[in-house]
Order: sequence, then C-alpha cells, then structure tokens
Amino acid sequence: MSDDPHDSRIRHVVIVGGGTAGWMTAALLAKALGRRVQIRLIESEQIGIVGVGEATIPQIRHINAFLGIDEDDMLRATHGTFKLGVQLNNFGRLGDSYLHAFSDIGLPLGLIGFHHYWLRKRASDPANDLWSYSLNTQTANEHRFGRMDKVGSSPLGGIKYAYHFDAGLYGQYLRQRCDPQVVQRIEGKVVDVQLREVDGFIESVRLESGERIAGDLFIDCSGFRGLLIEGALHTGYESWQHWLPCDRAMAVASARTEPLWPYTRATARTAGWQWRVPLQHRTGNGLVYASQHLSDDEASAMLLANLDGEALGTPRPLRFTTGMRRKAWQRNCVALGLAAGFMEPLESTSIHLIQSGISRLLAMFPDRHCDPVLVDEYNRQTRFEYESIRDFLILHYKATERDDTPFWRQCASMDIPPTLARKIELFRGHGQIFREHEELFTEVAWLQAMIGQHIEPQAYHPLADALDETQLDAFLGDIRTLVGRAAGSLPDHARFVADHCLTRT
Repeated sequence: MSDDPHDSRIRHVVIVGGGTAGWMTAALLAKALGRRVQIRLIESEQIGIVGVGEATIPQIRHINAFLGIDEDDMLRATHGTFKLGVQLNNFGRLGDSYLHAFSDIGLPLGLIGFHHYWLRKRASDPANDLWSYSLNTQTANEHRFGRMDKVGSSPLGGIKYAYHFDAGLYGQYLRQRCDPQVVQRIEGKVVDVQLREVDGFIESVRLESGERIAGDLFIDCSGFRGLLIEGALHTGYESWQHWLPCDRAMAVASARTEPLWPYTRATARTAGWQWRVPLQHRTGNGLVYASQHLSDDEASAMLLANLDGEALGTPRPLRFTTGMRRKAWQRNCVALGLAAGFMEPLESTSIHLIQSGISRLLAMFPDRHCDPVLVDEYNRQTRFEYESIRDFLILHYKATERDDTPFWRQCASMDIPPTLARKIELFRGHGQIFREHEELFTEVAWLQAMIGQHIEPQAYHPLADALDETQLDAFLGDIRTLVGRAAGSLPDHARFVADHCLTRT
C-alpha cells in the first residue's frame, strides 16, 4: 500500500504480534527508518506471549547501543543481572561441569591460536586446565562481575558479557521507547489475511473488529502459529527433531537464592536438560525434554525436585519442534522470532535470532516489489545462521559418553549433519577449528564445547613447537597470573548489581 502508485518505496510496515520479537522489530525499524515509514503493530492483550528466553548473548549489547539505551536503566526496568557465560553440567559425563564463557581464552601467538600451545603443554601436564586462561570463567567462579574492556596495559581482552532479564519486561521497555508518531500500536486479533490476486502478496489483514489494516511490508511476529508466513503463505517448516529430540518444556519461577551467579546454568537430566537463570527478584527455571522418554507429569515433578529455591507457581508447559521455516521471507512477508523457527534455549540464541533477522532485513530493505534476488539472499543467509547454530546445539548432545538412559544412548549413536561431522573430525585429528563466514559461534566457543565434552585432539599445530619448554611455561604462566589477578580485582556480582542497576520496588 502506497499513497502514490508511482512511488515504489516502502511507506507502511505492519507488524503482527507484540512481545519481545514484535517490539524489538518496531524499535529497530523506527530508529533506522525514522518518519519516512509508518509502522503499525497489532497485538492482543487476550493472546498470551510465549517467552523467548530470559538469557542473552553479548550481541544484544549492539542493539542497546544502536537504540541509545542506558544499560543500567534497562536492567533496572527488567530486573536484570549480568551473564558471563553458560555453565554446562553432566553433558559429557555425569559429574562434568564446564563454562562456555564469552571471553577469549589466552592469547594467540604468531600465526596460530592459543589452544595449540595449551594442547602441547597438556600432553605433559594433563591437569593443566583450559579455563584457567579464561577471564570470564575465573570471574564467574568467584561470583564477581565488573565492566573491564581489557586487562590493564596487557594485550589480554577484558570481560565480555550479556544479560539475564525478564523478556516480557524488555519488550515493554522497548515499546515505551518507540516514538508514537512512528509506531502505532493497534489492539486486536487478526482473523483473516487478504492476498493480492495478481502476485499473492499480502494486501491487508482483517481484525476481529472488522477493521482492515493494509501495508507494503508485513512482519510476522505471531509466534509458533506463523499466522502470515504459514497460515496465509503456506511456506512450510523444516523439522530438526531427528537431531534435536527434545520437544517439550516445563517452566517455573522460584525464589531468588544466594549467591547471585553471573552465569546461566544448564544441567543435563535423564531425558533433556534444566535451565537456571538468576534475576534480581527471582530465578527462572525450566526443563527441556523429549516426550518420547519422559511424560509431562514426570517432567514437572523432576523440575520441582531440582529447584534451588521455593517454587513460585505451577510449572507451565510448552510444546515445540526445533527447526525453521523453509523461507523466512516470502513475497512481502518476513517472519521473525518463533514465527521464523525455534532453537531450544541451551545457548540462549532466541533473542539474538530476532536481532540478526532485523539486521538482515535492514541491510536488504526492499521496495514494494520485494525483488526476488534480495529475498533469496536473505533466506540463504538466514538458513546458514540457523544451520550453524543447529550444529552447535547438536554437538552438546552427540558429544556424550553417557549411556545411563535411553535418551543419552540415542543421542550418542545418532547420525549428525556432515557440516558438524567435518568440524569434529578436524578438531579430533588436528586440533583445528575454522569459523565459516559469519557464523555466530566463534572458534573459542567450539573449543570449549569440544574440550568440555571430551573430544580430544590427537595432535596440535606444529608451529606450537617454536617455543622451548621454558618459553612455553613463561607464556602460559604469565597469562594465568594476569587472568587470576584481574578476576580477583572485580567486585561481587550482587554488589555490582546493587550499586549500579538495582530495581527499586
């Protein structure tokens, strides 16, 4: 819909669905496009919002910076705390624990990564711990936090962090920041979608009240239903359940406990895993599980039996199929959030996938014709991102030595995508990790997951032999000392939150 039939520019954007996905989309589009585009967001108070997670990854800080958000103010409004990584327990073996930390590990030297020097040292010293060279890990172990861009005058990088927050409150916070002259909120339920006969583009949506809302570009943020992308355009959905067998979740809040950990905790259970997300006023908990191996009643009981604090309600069930739409962009409709696909929250990627989807849309922002060349490139990049995240999640299940339950035996024996098999083979044979294009997870992330779950390289890069033993020990020892000293200099996490971003009630 354009006021001038000769003007092909997008003038009217319609977002169907609110929540985190809808209001992130509205806020970012409004900031980037300004008053050149009118944005209308349709949501209904009667339709419940499926939370997309309370834990994030560091890329969310780019959103906040772009929107001019004061970090402390946002955390006060969302009861937020800081996140240094994800602690993964019992995935490789019962009793295992490692942190997928956001910070760098050690320092590269010459042409090769730090871990090759560490692998060389560990050949003679098996107790040499990879995570003793990780600032985030040492800081997390002491329940500390602070903003530190780099370690003193050394070349070591500083603290890299994300947030834990109430995702519903984050959506509301973004809504309040939207300019009402650019973003108009419309209360209502979409009951019908009108397509143009000539090309099948969406022309308008009809509300329960009978009102029709027309637009040039439609953004589907309607959650699992995919009201536009699937209900109207029948795009199709690709299931990855054969690789990621969990299809249910139970979620419940519990009372806050001490200490206030600066990391998310994921603990593998008999047929899935349990999350723990510490907020200022409560703890978010959930059990992700495979219904083939665990009933809903069993899952609810297991979750309640493994809380650190008193439950603040009854576990809330959620059903899902991990996977993605065959096309996230179809004609003049772009799906974001759960409408585009679902990745279980093991590595807290849900909010990031909304963010990256919007960023791609802005980079390829179309006119009213939605050139298929742009659409195809958007879908190609989206698929690459989803598949690379998928592979990282599969690694957590496949790389296990557990055989204590049918679920874990199934995971250990399953076939995996060739892209993941190649990564594992390269690392196991030569200690090599290659990050492809702009995939989300870095070499350091893959390193931590593979070492943490006992994929042991048979060799290291021969250039690591350039140092003699004395030089190697000095190189590693200096890094450990700097990391330990820097971590010890930071304040207690709870004290930092209280001093900077405590929610006032």
